[in-house]
Amino acid sequence: MLSVIIATHDSERALVPTLAALVSGATAGLVSEVLVVDGGSRDDTAKVADIAGCTFTVLEGPLARRLRAGAAAARAPWLLLLQPGTILEAGWPGEASRFLEQAARNPRVAVFRRGIRAHPSLRDALSLIVAAAFRARPRAEQGLVISKQLYDRLGGHSETAADPEAELLRRIGRRRVVTLAAGAFTATPQILD
Repeated sequence: MLSVIIATHDSERALVPTLAALVSGATAGLVSEVLVVDGGSRDDTAKVADIAGCTFTVLEGPLARRLRAGAAAARAPWLLLLQPGTILEAGWPGEASRFLEQAARNPRVAVFRRGIRAHPSLRDALSLIVAAAFRARPRAEQGLVISKQLYDRLGGHSETAADPEAELLRRIGRRRVVTLAAGAFTATPQILD
């Protein structure tokens, strides 16, 4: 089972499609809770989280502090770290479930494949081609499935890093990262409108 952690700040519009994509995981019994740790939003981020049934906490400070607080509060043995605006493609619960079964025998972490938007731009297409050709490093936009135990053992997100999400992925190392077949993409402004 997964505890989903989303660190937000003025993320009302970006949070809606992210939470909508999690519904299939909740109905499949995979998502046990969604923790939204907010940095003091002035928009309706809290209202969106409340309507969706998320646990909402305000914790001002750097991104790393909010992500660490979410991980510390998580009750499930596995964490799914998502950015607001990241949308998981249909079928992600099955992919994540299979990964969790295999990871019990071979400890690893997972990211979702870089997804393709409904109407990709030329830039999106080129980015995917380059990423595939050069086996690009996983990015935070792809989400991260990690055991709470491993997250704690790694020390979580570093508050001294300029980009704590990229720095955590670097410490994990490419060899421990499995890319799931289900994709994740970032919502475009048209989707958010």
